[in-house]
Amino acid sequence: MFSSQRRKWSILLAMCVMLALPFSSEAQKVSLKLKDATVQQDIQSLQQQGYSISVKLSDVNMDAAVSIDAKDEELSSVLGKIFAGQNVTTSVDGKSIIVTKREAVAAAPASSVTVTGQVKDSAGNPLIGVTVWVEGTTNGTTTDFDGNFQLTANKGDVIVISFIGYQTQELPASNQLMEVVLKDDSELMDEVVVIGYGVAKKNDLTGSVTAMKPDEMNRGLVTNAQDMMQGKIAGVSVVSQGGTPGGSSTIRIRGGASLNNNDPLIVIDGLAMDNNGVQGLSNPLAMVNPNDIESFTVLKDASATAIYGSRASNGVIVITTKKGSKTGKMKFTYSGNASMSFIKEKLEVMNGDEYRNFIANIYGEESEQYGKLGQANTDWQDQIYREAFGTDHNITASGNIKGMPFRVSLGYTKQDGIIKTSSFERYTAAVNFSPSLLDDHLKVNANLKGMIAKNRYADGGVVGNALTFDPTQSVYNDDPDYVTSFGGYFQWLGKNEYGDSTWPLAYNSLAQQNPVATLDYQNNRATSKSLIGNLELDYKFHFLPELRFHINGGMDLSTGKQNNDIDPRSASNNYYGWHGVDETDKYNLLLTSYLQYTKDFDENHFFDVMGGYEWQHFHREGTNIGSGFYQSTHSDPEKAGQAYNETNKEWANESYLVSFFGRLNYTLLNRYMLTATFRADGSSKLNPDDRWGYFPSVALAWKINEENFVKNIDWISDWKLRLGYGITGQQEGIGEYSYFNSFTTNREHAFYPIIGDGTLSRPNEYNKTLTWEKTTTWNAGMDFSVLNGRFNAAVDVYKRSTKDLLQYVTVSAGSNFKNTVPSNIGKLENIGVEFSIGGKVIQTKDFIWDLNYNLAWNDNEIKELTVGAAKDFYFPKGGISNGTGNTCQALAVGHPMYSFLVYQQVYDQNGKPLENTYVDRNGDGIISDKDRYYYKKPAADILMGLSSKMIYKNWDLSFSLRASLNNYVFNDVESNNCNQGKAAIYAQSGFFSNFVKRHLNSGFQGVGNYYLSDMFVQNASFLKCDNITLGYSFDKIFGYPIGGRIYGTVQNVFTITNYKGLDPEVDGGIDNNIYPRPMVTMVGLSLNF
Repeated sequence: MFSSQRRKWSILLAMCVMLALPFSSEAQKVSLKLKDATVQQDIQSLQQQGYSISVKLSDVNMDAAVSIDAKDEELSSVLGKIFAGQNVTTSVDGKSIIVTKREAVAAAPASSVTVTGQVKDSAGNPLIGVTVWVEGTTNGTTTDFDGNFQLTANKGDVIVISFIGYQTQELPASNQLMEVVLKDDSELMDEVVVIGYGVAKKNDLTGSVTAMKPDEMNRGLVTNAQDMMQGKIAGVSVVSQGGTPGGSSTIRIRGGASLNNNDPLIVIDGLAMDNNGVQGLSNPLAMVNPNDIESFTVLKDASATAIYGSRASNGVIVITTKKGSKTGKMKFTYSGNASMSFIKEKLEVMNGDEYRNFIANIYGEESEQYGKLGQANTDWQDQIYREAFGTDHNITASGNIKGMPFRVSLGYTKQDGIIKTSSFERYTAAVNFSPSLLDDHLKVNANLKGMIAKNRYADGGVVGNALTFDPTQSVYNDDPDYVTSFGGYFQWLGKNEYGDSTWPLAYNSLAQQNPVATLDYQNNRATSKSLIGNLELDYKFHFLPELRFHINGGMDLSTGKQNNDIDPRSASNNYYGWHGVDETDKYNLLLTSYLQYTKDFDENHFFDVMGGYEWQHFHREGTNIGSGFYQSTHSDPEKAGQAYNETNKEWANESYLVSFFGRLNYTLLNRYMLTATFRADGSSKLNPDDRWGYFPSVALAWKINEENFVKNIDWISDWKLRLGYGITGQQEGIGEYSYFNSFTTNREHAFYPIIGDGTLSRPNEYNKTLTWEKTTTWNAGMDFSVLNGRFNAAVDVYKRSTKDLLQYVTVSAGSNFKNTVPSNIGKLENIGVEFSIGGKVIQTKDFIWDLNYNLAWNDNEIKELTVGAAKDFYFPKGGISNGTGNTCQALAVGHPMYSFLVYQQVYDQNGKPLENTYVDRNGDGIISDKDRYYYKKPAADILMGLSSKMIYKNWDLSFSLRASLNNYVFNDVESNNCNQGKAAIYAQSGFFSNFVKRHLNSGFQGVGNYYLSDMFVQNASFLKCDNITLGYSFDKIFGYPIGGRIYGTVQNVFTITNYKGLDPEVDGGIDNNIYPRPMVTMVGLSLNF
């Protein structure tokens, strides 16, 4: 969006300079109506509109009478009328106007030179209307439509090249051809941001909104769009779900407002996405190639999000993709990289020799157990991990063909995972057309984006099995029986009850699986396809240009198919094998239309009124089939070759959302602002008697910098106070048919031979009183900017209260058709503070240092649960590995979400934990479940991010840091691995287990509930360096005018933490052998031609 706007500006600027102004002025429009006023009065009127004007009284007749009647007229034209007949010239830089005396140009001295050159942007596009002048003089010119310029200067003069939105350059005058590449001024990207159903200037926003443009120079390996937001925006947490190639991330804005679903609403080019994915498609952000994204806008508080109503309680992320160029010249860009990923750290376990000594010390070398050990020294972690190669390539063509701006892009991504067999491959294509028709009254924006992704998943259980599998055993066993039953892999043996004499061995289902065999014998793959498209029309009425009609039709078509084939020689599906297919098809259709009226009244009152209608249809259907098979050699001929444990399920659902919405913006005296929004949503998921929800918001803002007592303080660029209130909703978690009686037809293995073929329909649970969650938010904030926007800061304080929380609850027998029913059950509260600051710490001709920092503090507490009569009632959450059905987290009144519910450990005088010895917290003399207590929480108290970018001439160096404070993790790996009783070392069913060395100190013997000790709830605060990048930019290759950049990046550089596990960044707070995040080294190249 921002690049296309720059091109609009460039065309308008070029038109201005053709009017013979020697300096270009920004194509700003003003309204001014004065009759027989003096020049001084005209200047004062412009100052009241926010302009600062520098003029020498001796150069201008301030008492000259001028009559002006300008309505939305370009500033350059208005200035020409004010100073008509006076020997002066004007130049404009943002809100600053400089008036200087026009001097006669003397004949060029003998030492003069003719300076010629061409100015381009970093993408290689010629820039039109760039101001070029000799420093300290009024001798200047502007670039033409091809970016060319020519002027006369003296030897030793400095040539200044300046253009809105780009960094100014200064070069020595020379008769050599100058080829100038202007770099983007990243500070200006925040000037205009995309909001709900429209755009707004950042300094006119009344809500908590953060806009971000992807930084090409400061980012690591980016596969999905959410990777670019990590650590960059205050209050936004992005936690990847391990190192799975192409894997998804959990995004939280201000901690989340629900016990059910806390995913934010994703809006892509005006299309509100369905957060339910398909096989192989992690979330809506995975549908878009990151290289096609122009900007992110994160809407945080209710005054910004309420316009999206019942889907906005968890915040909104608005994504705008890149558009075609307004200039006529075709341009091509290429960006690509190659990467290598490495396992960063492994848990240290006993090797084969150490394990043999360990067993000998416990059982003796003459024991039966010792005799069953192998002779190998196998590092099972080395067996499953590898160095993984990845590559990414993108090519783009854009330009303007006969008034038709267009952009076409193709992308290819291939990533191998550091766990063997895992991989991700993606193909993307995007097309955009954005013409303006009917004398620029009708603007068209058409987008079409397609993606095909292929995933190969590794069984996550191999991470844990590699830790605990006997290191004395070899990977392979060439015994013929092992070859027949396990393909020559070693496995622990169990009782053979297959009924097939040709299958000699069976796997011990209680033992760990050989992790190498698991990887080789399971082919779990998914293919997803998506097509996202929209057509936007924006018409400005000819008879009333202040009135616009906007309509947007969009679609999201997605399909995912996952095939899982497991060899009969595997451990998990020994003898029978498995072939399963899980497939989902979905579509999401949208139609949005609204009218918008914008009007300035007598320069003191500004109104922007918008009202619209939206219709959205969600449809999903799928199948899930699978079975194993009896071998053809089975002793029972009726079973031989037949399906085993067959499943077959078909399903479909759909829902509709109909909405009416509106927004009013009013500005008084360019300093007092009011924004009010309202949305009414009607959902087919809810009872027709209570189907509509109403979501209002109101916000106020005061631009202090426009007050007279601040206006004269030149170093203050922006100073604004904000206060907002609003109500938003959430309907995620409500089933499509939850409010009425519905029935499911019985399928295989569930027939009742009572009538006909035994097919019956069984009723489903329902709750006709279900309604959406509603979140009320208060937000107060301040924006501050100094030194013409060189430094910016913002602070926000908020309180969010959610009622009618959605959750499945247990109901009494006979009260419904199932024992759990979706219900509205309580209240949740979040309070927090956000702070961000950034700017150019150093800015000279050759060196620029950008530094940005953000901090967020959030605290949440469950205020009410309307179910459960007992005072200490809670919902158990957070399953762990030890035992069956054990949990370590809970939802309870007076505590944060998913607080850990554990026993308080007792230690001896040396600080060593005493097994199964806990504090009797209720004092009843018995250690029972009632002695468990709420201890810590997984969500961090404080999140911080720091990003730095330094540019010296053509070189750039950048890095990103993230910190998380007071986030706790239940170390399930340690909890499940600290039992060193004989039954855990060598199980009665006949298999050994290895141990992490640091866990051997516990000496636990597996007594009681040792695995629920609070010693396993560990502080996982961390400081991470996400990436370090060094790059070099160039504008020629072997003399050819091809610009670009080459760079090298290291990702996941280091982590500083006291956490005892492998990685302190754990989504959900339970560390259970996640796919390790790798360290990545990468080299990349971008070209513009």
